[in-house]
Amino acid sequence: MTEFQTPEFLTPEECAAVDQALLSSRDKFSTRVAIYSLRSLKQIAQDTSQPIEQIATAEVAEWVRQDRTSQAGLEIDAGFIRFFTQLVLSSLKPLRQLAEQEQVAIAELQPEQIIAWFEQVAKQRIAQESP
Repeated sequence: MTEFQTPEFLTPEECAAVDQALLSSRDKFSTRVAIYSLRSLKQIAQDTSQPIEQIATAEVAEWVRQDRTSQAGLEIDAGFIRFFTQLVLSSLKPLRQLAEQEQVAIAELQPEQIIAWFEQVAKQRIAQESP
């Protein structure tokens, strides 16, 4: 198995773009996680030579284990690996929805599209909640 490279969580430009988005704190967090997860899933796909859509949970868990221990030099317990794996995998749902809407593969999505999609979903949710 190849050694995993640690992707940057978010670039300063991506952080600024998310901060400027018309989103609640919760939605901004979800947007940041989706952008980071996309970056992570792209790395896993590259390392495993398969499309993001075919990445298995075990491969994400292995990436989390490798990424965290090499980055921080710490032993990470199984609970953290499960939690972070689920965090990355939970981002697949909005990424799939966005990719379907844009008619592209998940790997082709860009952070700007993710931010815009979360804004669109938030606006729709607010409109539905309004009388």
